[in-house]
Amino acid sequence: MRTFSARRAERQRRPLARLATAFDHFAAAFTAWAGSSIAFGLAVAVVVVWALTGPIAGYSENWQLVINTGTTIVTFLMVFLIQQSQNKNDRALHLKIDDLLIALKDADENLVDAERLDEDRLVALATALTAHAKRIARDKRRRLADEGKRVPGDASAEQAGRAPRGKARPPRASGTGGRLRAKRRVGAGLKGMR
Repeated sequence: MRTFSARRAERQRRPLARLATAFDHFAAAFTAWAGSSIAFGLAVAVVVVWALTGPIAGYSENWQLVINTGTTIVTFLMVFLIQQSQNKNDRALHLKIDDLLIALKDADENLVDAERLDEDRLVALATALTAHAKRIARDKRRRLADEGKRVPGDASAEQAGRAPRGKARPPRASGTGGRLRAKRRVGAGLKGMR
């Protein structure tokens, strides 16, 4: 059974939670609307009307102050709404990626919640992952070379203009050979990390 102070604290948190939820819904709806073509058209219309009133106002300082103040206030408020919406999207994306990492059997558990690491630890983790990917790619090239297959990215054979182990090189399709080889190398490195 909860104590009186626990119930009182919960009652005090409810309005704040409701306010946070209401702000979350408002921010999501407003940022969706602010990114629409209707909002852009409305903003352009406001600027055009302001510009057309310039000759009537004599291009005075007050006339300039109207647009400066209006745009400053709108920008100030939009920063908070967009940041709240971006934070929510980032949290959702990180949760989805964490779920994928957990589902992979050979995934590195250090990557789960990596967004909470400080900058030095992130750099160290990125360096370790890059070295791991290079190691996997190098091991795959060695394995393929031992099996007698053409090794993607084998610079010595490609520079000499011949295939390794005396095999004839197939003709290249014009303009796509380099890109396809690069995609295969990247794909091979990523597959090895799984």
